[in-house]
Amino acid sequence: MLRTHLAAKLQQGDIGQEVRLSGWVASIRDHGGVTFIDLRDFSGIMQVVLHEASLLEGVHRETVISVYGKVKARDEESVNPKLDTGYIEVVADRLEILGPCRNMLPFDISESMNTREEVRLKYRYLDLRNSIIKGNILLRAQIISFIRTQMTQLDFVEIQTPILTASSPEGARDYLVPSRKHKGKFYALPQAPQQFKQLLMVSGFDRYFQIAPCFRDEDARGDRSPGEFYQLDFEMAFAEQEDVLNVAEKVLYETFKQFTEKKVSPPPFRRFTYNESMLKYGSDKPDLRNPLIIADLTEFFSHVEFPLFKNKPVRGIVADCSGCSRAFFESSLKFATGIGMKGLGYITLADGDFKGPIEKFLTPAQKQELISSLGINEGDTLFFVCDAAAVVDGLAGQVRNWLGKSLEIIAEDAFEFCFVTDYPMYEYNPVTKGIDFTHNPFSMPIGGLKALETKDPLDIYAHQYDVVCNGIELSSGAVRNHSPEIMKRAFEIAGYDETELKARFGALYTAFQYGAPPHAGMAPGIDRIVMLLADEETIRDVIAFPLNGNAQDVMLGAPSEVADMQLRDVHIKIRE
Repeated sequence: MLRTHLAAKLQQGDIGQEVRLSGWVASIRDHGGVTFIDLRDFSGIMQVVLHEASLLEGVHRETVISVYGKVKARDEESVNPKLDTGYIEVVADRLEILGPCRNMLPFDISESMNTREEVRLKYRYLDLRNSIIKGNILLRAQIISFIRTQMTQLDFVEIQTPILTASSPEGARDYLVPSRKHKGKFYALPQAPQQFKQLLMVSGFDRYFQIAPCFRDEDARGDRSPGEFYQLDFEMAFAEQEDVLNVAEKVLYETFKQFTEKKVSPPPFRRFTYNESMLKYGSDKPDLRNPLIIADLTEFFSHVEFPLFKNKPVRGIVADCSGCSRAFFESSLKFATGIGMKGLGYITLADGDFKGPIEKFLTPAQKQELISSLGINEGDTLFFVCDAAAVVDGLAGQVRNWLGKSLEIIAEDAFEFCFVTDYPMYEYNPVTKGIDFTHNPFSMPIGGLKALETKDPLDIYAHQYDVVCNGIELSSGAVRNHSPEIMKRAFEIAGYDETELKARFGALYTAFQYGAPPHAGMAPGIDRIVMLLADEETIRDVIAFPLNGNAQDVMLGAPSEVADMQLRDVHIKIRE
């Protein structure tokens, strides 16, 4: 046996036992004739005491060793109550090197999170020894296990879907895999198991789920890993939107309650339509920890003789700025111009009247209307955002977020969930000058075929919904389009005729001719769930071996060049 115990599993009840421990040397401390080693293994740290200096020959930090000795109580002055094993130590009389550490470490393991990320990822196997990163990966495993148990208890069946599949337009670039057997043809890695899970519903499986890998050639963000990510993919037959949202509420609430001590908003989660969310929060990913709400003042200013706000949409945000300095307001203007605004007007209620440059354009009655309708109190400031209809809500949302952070009014000790529903089904593409799907192309339009036949495409909404937590989109989903006629017309509006529809989605289109049940589903992102629960700012700190922000694996060297023979096998020639 290379060990009799895990290091951190030894307890005071083991005092007097002869043990063998194996692990990494986390630190070495020479106290003049007595040397202390912190031995780290998967379970934690144990202090090892060595009285023979000769035992340390060839031993450096991160050397893998095995020690033999007796468990003893620590001297009173050396007790470390911060460690689970801080009351005991192992006095070793024998040490064996199992894996020497021959090179100088590129960074201190305990300080790896303060190291440049490119270096951390190049030596990720060292970075993973850091207790915080290791803890994140263990947390991830526990969360996935917990979710699997919940889904099984809700009668969902776990089914694996293919990784090599056909390319399909689903909102991002595909990763393509050339075929050796079929010259000039390609597989694609799935952006999501979308068609497969709908085909499972047609196949008669009532409730499907899997922890699904998804592959999209997208640029990285703090909450998005380039290349590969995982989601809790689930689909339900004979289900409507409410059925899916109920499952999502239960699973997400129970998961967050299990793995955090922060406050978690209980079901039912608050719900907003897409239009309502954009108007009130300036985003379809609202952070409800921020109490500020955006008001629509367009109608109000249509009766105010202020030229800059005439015939334009106007938004207002009320915030308590009673203790704010002049520098704060200068910073607010600097932020506004930095995001493309021409300025940021505001008025402050002080001594019963408004102060500010816009105040002179308001009558006493209009001032009172603002105070009563917006609930403005003494010391509050009303900020104004006015711009083109296409951008005014997004700008107001950015100002809202800035105010929330700058005024430190965001509830950092909470997870606030909400659903955003009824997304526009289509959007105008200024590049192609055509109509594109905004969300999932397989969604059911609200109003069905009648809406597709009678409405302007930009006025059609879909049974699509997102789960949002603390301003981060955790999941998207939809009631699926299971009707061949509706599917045909929906894709026709987006520029796909029936021939192309059959070529791109032939299996699904054909399957719907053989009796397809109404079905719906969604797919919460596992990586983002873990990132939130681990309280990390970047998703890469909760993934064992992530790509960097430039979609590279700097540890293994991917993407890399391959031999000419490999290219010939798959009928590919690199063009200069």
